Amino acid sequence: MTIALTGSTAFDYLMKFPGYFKDHILPEHLEKISLSFLVDDMVKQRGGVAANIAYNLAMLGAKPLLISNAGQDFSEYRQALEAMGIDTSGVEISKEKFTASFFANTDLSNAQIASFYAGAMAEAANVSLLTKGLTSQDMVVISPNDPLAMVKYCHECAQMGVPFIFDPGQQIIRMSKEDLVFGVTHAYALFVNDYEFQLLIKHTGLSESELYSYPRFTVITLGAQGSVIHMQNGQTSEIPVVKPMRIKDPTGVGDAFRGGFLRGYLENFDLGICGRMGSLAAAYCLEQSGTQNHFYTRQEFVNRYHEIFQDDVFLEAIISKINN
Repeated sequence: MTIALTGSTAFDYLMKFPGYFKDHILPEHLEKISLSFLVDDMVKQRGGVAANIAYNLAMLGAKPLLISNAGQDFSEYRQALEAMGIDTSGVEISKEKFTASFFANTDLSNAQIASFYAGAMAEAANVSLLTKGLTSQDMVVISPNDPLAMVKYCHECAQMGVPFIFDPGQQIIRMSKEDLVFGVTHAYALFVNDYEFQLLIKHTGLSESELYSYPRFTVITLGAQGSVIHMQNGQTSEIPVVKPMRIKDPTGVGDAFRGGFLRGYLENFDLGICGRMGSLAAAYCLEQSGTQNHFYTRQEFVNRYHEIFQDDVFLEAIISKINN
C-alpha cells in the first residue's frame, strides 16, 4: 500500500511571547482590536501539514509519497525529507513563488496566534492525482491545502476508487457546504480536533450522528484530554494522552499524532493501538521546539510505548512489526 500525503509543505517561523495573550485582549473592544507582541526569539523550521505527517511516518519506517507544492527555496528541504526515506517525486516546484510560510506566536500558556502565507501552495489545484498511479489498494490523506485542491482531490479519489482520509483542519471555513459534505460522505476516515468537528456540524448541516455514520471511523483529537475514535458501527475508543517529559512547543503535535496513528494503520493494527501510537508520537513532538526536530529510533519508540501501555497484552506481538 502506498500512502500519499497531500497538503502543505511550508517553512515555520516560530516565536515565543513571554506573557499571556489573554492579558492583552479586551473583549469589549474586539471590533477594533490592535495588538503587537514583542517576542523573545524566532526560529525558522521545516514544516507544513503533509510534510510533518510524512516526517513522523518515516521515523517509524514508512515510505510515504508526498504530493505537495513548494517554491524555489525547496532544495535543502527536499534533501532532508529524502534522507528520511520520504518520496518527494510528487512535489511540484513553482518557478515564480517561494514555499508557503507559517508564522506562529506562542505564549506562556501555549496559546497561539498564527498567520499563513500560501506561496507555492496556491498552485496546488494545478496538480492532479489522476497521474500518480494510485489504486484502490492505496490510501490518500487530504489535509489542509489550497481549498480548491482539496475539493479536487476528494473528487479524483472518488473517481478512481482510492480511499481517502479527509483532514480538512483550518480550511473548513474556506470550503463550501457542498464540498464539505462531499468530503465527509465519501471519506474512508475523518480526522479533526474537537473544535473543527463542531465547525463541521455548523457548516455541513449534518448532525453529530450523521457525521459519524459515513466514514469507517472518525478520529477527534481533544488536546490535553487525548482523543476519541468513533467507529461507523457506533463503538468508541478513548485514547489517553501521553504525558510529555517536558513541554517545549505545541506546533505540529496534531500532525505527529496523525503520523503515529497512520503508521499503525498501515500495519492493520487495532484502532486503539493506532491511537496510542499517535499519542506517543505527539508527545515526542511536544517535547521539542519545531515540527520536525524530534527524533527517535523505532526501538526507542517501542520501548517507551511498552513502558506506558504495558496493560496491552498483545503489545509485543504487534508493535514489533514496525521494526521490520
